[in-house]
Amino acid sequence: MYKYEIILYWSDEDDAFIAEVPELASCMADGKTQMEALANIEIVMQEWIETAKEIGRAIPQPRGRLKYA
Repeated sequence: MYKYEIILYWSDEDDAFIAEVPELASCMADGKTQMEALANIEIVMQEWIETAKEIGRAIPQPRGRLKYA
């Protein structure tokens, strides 16, 4: 289980819930339900981190809740 902030919202355009991880560039997933989107983002985060390790990309430490202006 990763401890990155996840932003979850409904997208009319996609007709799905979208889960985004702001600390991991372009890390997002969707689902027909909130729970499906959250389950999918866990998989995508794991794949993002595995790929980053393979290509030597830095993996940011989770910062917890991000602050927006």
